[in-house]
Amino acid sequence: MRIRYLNNLLKKIVLRVICAFIFFGLFATSGKAELVDRIVAIVNDDIISLSELNEMFEPYAENIKSRGLSSEEERAALFKVREDILSHLIDQKLTDQETKRFGISVKEKEIDKTIERIKESNFYTDEDLRKGLARQNLTMEEYRERIREQILRSKLVNMEIRSRIVITKEDIKSYYDSHSEIYQGEKKYHLRHILLEIPSLADETGKLEIKEKADAMLEKIKTGEPFENMARKYSQSSAAAKGGDLGMFGHDVLSPQLRETLKGMKAGEVTPVLDTDLGYQIFLVQEIRDARAKSLEEASPEIQEKLYKEIVDKKFQSWLESLRKRSHIKIIR
Repeated sequence: MRIRYLNNLLKKIVLRVICAFIFFGLFATSGKAELVDRIVAIVNDDIISLSELNEMFEPYAENIKSRGLSSEEERAALFKVREDILSHLIDQKLTDQETKRFGISVKEKEIDKTIERIKESNFYTDEDLRKGLARQNLTMEEYRERIREQILRSKLVNMEIRSRIVITKEDIKSYYDSHSEIYQGEKKYHLRHILLEIPSLADETGKLEIKEKADAMLEKIKTGEPFENMARKYSQSSAAAKGGDLGMFGHDVLSPQLRETLKGMKAGEVTPVLDTDLGYQIFLVQEIRDARAKSLEEASPEIQEKLYKEIVDKKFQSWLESLRKRSHIKIIR
């Protein structure tokens, strides 16, 4: 009975989608038949189309093709990435179906807060973020939709997995004792920066020219040119008018790249030219403040959150595999 049901379901879905393709786009204006899309996977009552797969696959494909691999290596890499992306899309469909089943929703304020946290941790202004999205051919509306999907899935995970996890006081104390270097007192950095953006269409020669400009600026700063003056004159950041002033940041919100660079640096020193997602950047350590140590009681909420995340990450994959087993999934080659 179940096999008959699944076969009938498959037929209905395929028939419905094929009819839609015929009606809306099977024929070009020239009158010749032109297939514009097809189904690549069925996930319960939903489908994944070729256009969905290609939209996510194309940026990775371009990157692979630019690596100078042999034709055989390139073909193998493209196949592997395409399979991984299709698997990811199937997982997305499954989790989306579960969020609908449980009636989980996301408020606009939740999206706003998440975006603000992303901006803070990457030193992005609103203008910086929009420029970064434009380089990825994303609008703010599309980006907000992606954030919405991430929050929905996070809530689903919390409901299905996290609610079953118990973190004891002993677990928290053990983590606190074994990570004493984190809670002995956190440094905070007052930073300024100079940003030189790299155009999205810049080739290696163009990037090298921008890097050489940044290197020349760094040399001038080292020989006594005030950092603030250089930032106001040359930086393409929205903070340029303030002499590149970014404000004060805790060690934990810095990017891994910057965190590593700042190790051992003193107030008044400048970083090397850094190749970042925004472009080439130079940072000035304006001031360093040592925050007081956190007691076990003060650190407990943060530690509990970290331990939850570690366990959730480990359990999520097994939960997803279980969800796959009890779902109807068909990949169409």
